[in-house]
Amino acid sequence: MSIWAIRIFFLMLCMLAGYAVSQIRPEMIGSGTMGLVVGFGFGGLLVAIDEMLKGFSLRTFSSVTFGLLLGSIISILLNSSGLFIWADEREAWLIRLVTFLAFGYIGILLAMRSNKEDFSLIIPYIRFTRQNQPEDLLLLDTSVIIDGRILDLIKIGFIDGIAVVPRFVLKELQQLSDSADPIKRERGRRGLEILNRLQKQNGSLVKIHEADVLEETDTDAKLVKLARTLNAKLFTNDYNLAQVAKLQSVHYVSINELARVMKPTVVTGDIFELKVLREGREKGQGTGYLSNGTLVVVKNGDQLIGKTIPIQITNQVQTGAGVILFADPKNS
Repeated sequence: MSIWAIRIFFLMLCMLAGYAVSQIRPEMIGSGTMGLVVGFGFGGLLVAIDEMLKGFSLRTFSSVTFGLLLGSIISILLNSSGLFIWADEREAWLIRLVTFLAFGYIGILLAMRSNKEDFSLIIPYIRFTRQNQPEDLLLLDTSVIIDGRILDLIKIGFIDGIAVVPRFVLKELQQLSDSADPIKRERGRRGLEILNRLQKQNGSLVKIHEADVLEETDTDAKLVKLARTLNAKLFTNDYNLAQVAKLQSVHYVSINELARVMKPTVVTGDIFELKVLREGREKGQGTGYLSNGTLVVVKNGDQLIGKTIPIQITNQVQTGAGVILFADPKNS
């Protein structure tokens, strides 16, 4: 059901309640028309407040409540300490108001800037964990969504957990899909398509994280802060973001690095194509390189320099500088 359908239904209930009050207690509201107007105004005010707080998460609300409570306790202790006994009733009321506002504001700011590790210092031996839910949270950034390989990794069960997509990442994908640049537009649309396929994938969980990281303006900083707050593992292909996460001790996974590590090793008997670049150290040899930089020495390859030929690995030697592969041309 759409959120606006719920809001309209709520407005109708408020109008009905206002009309009922006008019939039961006419001295309070007056006519039935006035009751409908009052009910509509009350409901509209609550809907407007709801719209303003749509990015306000339960965690933020609990942090604000805790900070306000802590500031209020400090304010009460300060006012009951006897420091302001010299003030008359009017001045004492003003002092109480100022201390409540000041310490309440400071408490709210400190609570919103803190994470769960800070709260565990105040309330020791207590950990708040979700029950019946996987604890592995996979925080996805824009680059890894557009890349698309995360979909296959989740599909085959190589990665397990809840895929978390922040609202500001989804907004960035939408902006890319609406871009005038055809390349950016294609990348944005591919990212949105990957998300739709990920949501339809059997056994996978995808959650849109609504709350924004208001204290940060840069997307990379928001992702690192959110990963730390949620205790999530950050998935990215952005080298700079990965380095920032590493410096701040945030767990991250680079799909590009994972693909490089999982690349199959070359064994004796393998056949593939290689471009012979130059002569080898021994007479009659030609040399070339694999995509990962491994040196390949081709027997009788000095006459094939500049050509791409099929070769078959015959031997490999481990040296201090790495592995050297020896091969024969597959065709004469």
